[in-house]
Amino acid sequence: MLTCNTTKYLNTNSTKWLFIVSLIILSLSANAQITRIRGVVYDKETNDPIPFVNVALKGTTIGTTTGFSGEFFLETRIQSSVLLVSYIGYQPYEQTIMIGSYQELRIYLQPETIELNEVVVTPGENPAHRILREINNNKERNNPNRFEKYQYEVYNKMELDINNFSEDLKNSAAFRPFQFVFDYVDTSAITGKTFLPVFITETLSDFYYQKKPTKRKEIIKASKISGVDSDRITEFTGQMYLDFNIYDNLVPIMGKDLVSPIASYGLMYYKYYLIDSAYIDNRHCYQISFQPKRKQEPTFTGYFWVHDTTYAIQRYKIRMSEDINLNFVTEFVAEQSYTYVNDSAWFPQEQDLFIDFGITNKEYGFFGRKNTSYHNINLNPYFSPDFFSAQFAQETETLDNASSYSQEEWNKMRHDSLSEREANIYEMVDSIQGLPIYNTIVDLVTMFITGYYVHGPIEIGPYYTLFSFNPIEGARFKLGLRTSNAFSTKIMLKGHIAYGTLDNKVKYGLGTQYMFNKMPRRAFYADYLRDYELLGVSENAFLSDNFLSSILARKQNDKLTTVNNICVSYEHEWFQGFSNTIKARYKEVYASEQVPFQTIINTIDTVDVQQIATTELTLNTRLAFNEKFLLGEFERMSLGTKYPILQFRFSTGIPQVFGGDYEYYKLKFSIEHKFPVHTFGDFQYIVDIGQVLGNVPFPFLQIHEGNQTFAYDKYAFNLMNYYEFVSDRYATVMIEQHFNGLFLNHIPLMRKLKWREIAGFKILMGDIAQRHDEMLLFPVTLDNLKSRPYMEAGLGVENIFKFFRVDAVWRLSYLENPDILPFGLLAVMQLKF
Repeated sequence: MLTCNTTKYLNTNSTKWLFIVSLIILSLSANAQITRIRGVVYDKETNDPIPFVNVALKGTTIGTTTGFSGEFFLETRIQSSVLLVSYIGYQPYEQTIMIGSYQELRIYLQPETIELNEVVVTPGENPAHRILREINNNKERNNPNRFEKYQYEVYNKMELDINNFSEDLKNSAAFRPFQFVFDYVDTSAITGKTFLPVFITETLSDFYYQKKPTKRKEIIKASKISGVDSDRITEFTGQMYLDFNIYDNLVPIMGKDLVSPIASYGLMYYKYYLIDSAYIDNRHCYQISFQPKRKQEPTFTGYFWVHDTTYAIQRYKIRMSEDINLNFVTEFVAEQSYTYVNDSAWFPQEQDLFIDFGITNKEYGFFGRKNTSYHNINLNPYFSPDFFSAQFAQETETLDNASSYSQEEWNKMRHDSLSEREANIYEMVDSIQGLPIYNTIVDLVTMFITGYYVHGPIEIGPYYTLFSFNPIEGARFKLGLRTSNAFSTKIMLKGHIAYGTLDNKVKYGLGTQYMFNKMPRRAFYADYLRDYELLGVSENAFLSDNFLSSILARKQNDKLTTVNNICVSYEHEWFQGFSNTIKARYKEVYASEQVPFQTIINTIDTVDVQQIATTELTLNTRLAFNEKFLLGEFERMSLGTKYPILQFRFSTGIPQVFGGDYEYYKLKFSIEHKFPVHTFGDFQYIVDIGQVLGNVPFPFLQIHEGNQTFAYDKYAFNLMNYYEFVSDRYATVMIEQHFNGLFLNHIPLMRKLKWREIAGFKILMGDIAQRHDEMLLFPVTLDNLKSRPYMEAGLGVENIFKFFRVDAVWRLSYLENPDILPFGLLAVMQLKF
C-alpha cells in the first residue's frame, strides 16, 4: 500500500551494501608476514595450566600474558623466531617458532626448587585494589575525552572474513565457481578457526574535536575499499563511527553494555590480581589481571598495564567473557596502547578490535577486524570560528581525490604495511565480482532481506504482500513495482495494483520521490492511493496486506475502509537529527458495512453518508540529537541515538478547499527514549500526548492503536480491538524494562538458554466531546474511555532461539467490553545482539 510518509528503510540495491552493514555493527611495495601463535602453558610436573605467564618475542617488547586457563594467543608482524616464556618459580623457556605461519603450541615449564626462609603472611588489602582505586581517582585527568580540543591523523583498516567453513561447504555446488579463493585461507590465533578474507577497507583521515560546543569533523584524505566505490560507504569506515573508550564505566559491544575493568564499581564484578611490574617506554608500570566474579554477567577477562605515577592505563588487552549473554558474537578481543604526548597527557596510540560473528560456534560466520593508529597528535590546536559547521555536531568530508592514490602512494601513507594476505584481498574480491553467480547470489540475498527483487531498472515487491486474505477482499493478489538505482539516483517512481476475489475490485496506487539532497536530507514525495486502509493501527504494525497479518490474525479484520488519498510532502533536514516535514493531503474515506457512516437529522432520524472528505495541512518537527543513519540513495535506516527522540505535529483541516468538509486543529507531542540502567538492562519509555480542536467525524479523530494479531507490537495496545476506543484529547505512556538475563542467568538450568526477561506496562487516558458524535454516529464497537484509563501489563522472554520474543499480556481494564481477549500470548521475531 502506498502511503504519504517519510519513514525510511535501508536501500536494496546490492549485497556490497549488506557486507558494509555487517562491517559497521563492528563500529571497525612492502608486505609483512603475520606470525600467528595460539597455545597453552602447563606445569611440567602436574600438567596443570599456569595463569599469568609472560610470553614474549625475544629481543622485542611484543608479548602477552596467559589467561586463567593457561591459554594465550599472539599475532605480530615482528620478525622474531624465538618465543620467551617465563614465570616466577619456573625455569625460563625458549620456544622456536616459524615466522609468517600459524602454529599451535603446548609449552611445559619446569618448576624451580627454591629454598626460602620462613615467611609470615598477615591479612591486608589486595595491592591490585589499591592501584585500582588510584586509577579511578585519576580517571578524569587521564581520560582522553577530557581535552577541550584536539586533532590527529588517523589510519583505519577494517576487514571482514568468512570463518569456520567446512570441506563440505568448500566442495558444494554453490562454491564450485569460487575454488580459487580458497588459496587465501588462513587460521586465526585467537579462535583457531580457519578464515577467508572477503572485504578490506583503508582510510587515512584528519580528525578534529572541540568540546564546547561539541563538534567533530573528519576529513578523509585517502580511501581504498575492496570491490566498492562509494563515498557514503567511505564515511562509515572512517573514525567518526568507531569510538571505544575503556575509561567509560560501560563499554558498548554490539548494542550491549559491558562493565569496563576499570569501572568505578569494578570491584562488584571483577577479581583483580597484581601480576608483574616492568618498564614500558622507560616508565615503570604495574600489570594487573582480572576475571569475572560470576558467570554470564556483562564482563571481560584480560589484563592492563598502569603507569605507577600518573595511574593512567598504558596498554590493555580485554576479552569478552566466554558465557556472556550476547547473541551472534562468540568472541570479542580489544587491545589498546597509549602514548604520553608532550610528557604531559596520555592519548590513544593504537587499537586493535576483533569480533567473531556466528549463529553458533560450530557453524561458519564472520570475523570483523579493525586496526586504528593515531599520528601527529595535537592537544591544543587552533580552530577558526567558521572551521566547524554551525548546523552539524559532527561532519564527515571525503576529498575528491581520496580514492585515486596508487599502490606506491599508499605504501608511503600507511601507518603500517599490509601483510601479503591483506594486499591480495583487493585482487580476490574483484575476481569474485566478475563471476555471474555472484550477482545471482547478491539478488537473492537482497530480496530476502529487503523484500524487493532487483531486475535492471525495476524492483519488484515487497514479496510478502503478493498474496494475503481478509473477510472483505477474500484472496488478495498484489503486484508492486518501483524504479531502482540503475534507473536514477535522484528520482524514484513506484506503484502497485491489487485485486480481491471476493469484492472483485481493482485497487491501485502511484507515487514518486525526488531527492534534492541526501545529507542533510531534502526530499519531495507525491502519492496517490485508491485502496483499502485500516484506521487505528500503529506505524509499527504489519501492513494490512502482509501475508503474516493474515495468518497471525486472532480476530477477523473486517474494519477495512476504502480511501481515496492524494498527498504531497517535503522533508527538510536542517542539520543532523533535526528536521521538518510539511505535508498536504486530500483524503476521502468511504463507508462500509462494518464501518457505517450515519448522521442524525430531526433529532431522531438517521441518514446514511457514503463518504467524507478532508483537506489537511500538517507540519511535523522531529529532533533526535546526534542520530546516525545508514544512507541509501533514497532511503535511510536509523542507527539510533542515546538521546530522547522528540516529535511535535500540528495539523489543520481546511474546509472548502479541494472538496474538504471540515475545519479542525490537531496537536500531538511524543517523546521516546531508551537508555541503560547501570547493569540492570535497558529501560524504554514512550509518551504520546494529543488533542483535536473543532468538530470532526470519528475517522479523523484519534482512533487508538489496537492489535488483532498474535504478533506483539510495542507501539500498540496488544489486547485492544480495532475500532474500540476513540478520543479527541489523550495521553499514553508505554514503558518496558529489558533485564537482559539479570535473573535467568543465575538459574543453572536456564543459564545455557540465554533467555532475557522483559516487563512492560501501558496506559491510555483520554476523553471525547459529545459534539463529534453529532457529526457522525460512532459505530457500535467504538466508544470513549469513560473517564477511566485503559491499561495492559505484560511479562515476556526474549532471545528465544536468539530470534524470538514471547510476551504474556494481561488486559487490566474494560474487561466488561464484548468480544475482548483478557489475556494473550503474543510473539514477534526480532534480531538483537
